[in-house]
Amino acid sequence: MEQENRRRIAFHNLGCKVNSYETEAMLQQMIREGYEAVPFAPGADIYVINTCTVTNIADRKSRQMLHKAKSMNPDALVVAVGCYAQVAGEGLLDDPAVDLVVGNDEKSRLPELIRAFESGCGEGVSVRDIGASRHFEEMPAAGSSEHARAYLKIEDGCNQFCSYCLIPYARGRVRSRSVENTLAEARRLAAEGYREIVLTGIHVASYGLDFPGDAGLHASYGAPLADLIEQLAGVEGIRRIRLGSLEPRLITAPLAARLAAVDKLCPHFHLSLQSGSDTVLARMNRHYTTAEFYEEMEILREAFDGPALTTDVITGFPGETEEEFEETFRFLEKARFYETHVFRYSRRKGTAADKMPGQIPERIKAQRSARLLALSSENQARFERGLLGRTREVLLEEPAPEKGPGFWRGHTPEYVRLNVFAPDAVPGEIAAVTIGEENYDR
Repeated sequence: MEQENRRRIAFHNLGCKVNSYETEAMLQQMIREGYEAVPFAPGADIYVINTCTVTNIADRKSRQMLHKAKSMNPDALVVAVGCYAQVAGEGLLDDPAVDLVVGNDEKSRLPELIRAFESGCGEGVSVRDIGASRHFEEMPAAGSSEHARAYLKIEDGCNQFCSYCLIPYARGRVRSRSVENTLAEARRLAAEGYREIVLTGIHVASYGLDFPGDAGLHASYGAPLADLIEQLAGVEGIRRIRLGSLEPRLITAPLAARLAAVDKLCPHFHLSLQSGSDTVLARMNRHYTTAEFYEEMEILREAFDGPALTTDVITGFPGETEEEFEETFRFLEKARFYETHVFRYSRRKGTAADKMPGQIPERIKAQRSARLLALSSENQARFERGLLGRTREVLLEEPAPEKGPGFWRGHTPEYVRLNVFAPDAVPGEIAAVTIGEENYDR
């Protein structure tokens, strides 16, 4: 395709790391098809918005970005893909800003669907019943431009059906990437210069449960994931492996011992708590108690030397009493997470929680959120004080010129962000640093 005739395409991503990965994969796919990638600004011929539906606010932002795209060029083709597109489906075509709707299991067909639509041969919506899908959609993507860290998607879908969440309806059931394809992409990323890979998915801990026979449901929970990590550790050039998240119910002492034996695995684990109250957890349909959760945290702390444990918490869940909130607060004090990501409960039509009595006023959600965020800041400062004087390897990811010539910004294995003076470094290099107060990126 001649340069002057190349169609210009712009992408905008909303939502999680999986969405980011898939947006990059779609962008690269369109470039290979001869399209010219341009910024999400006026002047594109095609706008693709990878939507999110995790909250009502995410739905609203998705609609806003679709309208913004059409306003930037009324003659452009506007394509809605992703989770909100999957859930809204054909109804999105009632919006005059939207021309084409592509579901979550159809993203790899984006070039074909665009061509068919523009030629008049295709429908305006391509959304299948994702709950019936049993195959992982291959969408390889490169990492970030600084050649340091790359995301590697290994799983899609979720079987948990928490009472507040639409993701199983937007993403379908658990579908795992084959070991062969995962290793092949890891080798390609290593050859391109990436030194750290982050294993990501909607429910990473369920990796391999859909594999046939002894490799799947009959295997010990977590064994397929541990098997994969051990094999990835053998990929030459990969210096670090990081887990995007880890399901609390997965953690056993034998599994933690296997993971701790992998030198390349970063001691940084994101465990989604959601509430520190057992009665709220039951209403959330989370399938564990706070005692079980804490025991699994302690297993990780025994297996690893000072691991960074982070979490998510929802405040203001329907019916959350002052006593239940205080239970959550006390649990977070006891658990000493490195970071706590606090979310105010957002009603989602179509979920069990939407119909629950005792919806909490926004004013109370805000007050509770502020207390949890303040506690999170205290816990983060305590964890970082514990690293002072200790030597850690820092992956140098990007220059930090605002700190002065020769400074870089990067992360420790615990995912603590530091500034490092390394005047002769290149992106992706790993530098040993004895941590002082001046290193913290505050």
